[in-house]
Amino acid sequence: MTLGLKLDRIDLKILAELQKSGRITNVELSDAVGLSPSPCLTRVKRLEKAGFITGYAAQVDLNKLGEFLTVFTEVTLSEHRRGDFNRFETRIAKLDEIVECHLVSGGYDYLLKFIARGVTHYQQIMEDMLENDYGIEKYFSYVVIKSPFIKHHFPIQNLFGE
Repeated sequence: MTLGLKLDRIDLKILAELQKSGRITNVELSDAVGLSPSPCLTRVKRLEKAGFITGYAAQVDLNKLGEFLTVFTEVTLSEHRRGDFNRFETRIAKLDEIVECHLVSGGYDYLLKFIARGVTHYQQIMEDMLENDYGIEKYFSYVVIKSPFIKHHFPIQNLFGE
């Protein structure tokens, strides 16, 4: 919900800075965007209230915790009625190991991103999904060998800036 809020270049700069560092102080943020602290804080509160800022979270380095596996999976559903898509999305949203879900155009229906303990764990999840009739006709798995970089921020100013 945006409450009809129009964003200007300063609002976009605030969003860009906050997604780089959610723990930035208001004084540091106001310096970065060229405002005094009070109006900067007012804008942040307004952006939160309008739903542009949906939360603040820590970025965890999973590599420091131990070994894990990232798998991208193309999924094609057996049936393609609206209810089939809704049922699938509702059910997979409950699986913690699926960290992204995208309905896509092209040769398959969904692109899913899994984080699992390993190949055996991933395969168990997929077997459970097949046995419990999630409506999957076929799937293809792509195991990530290396991720040279992962960006945790969007290019807000490049996309929406003036």
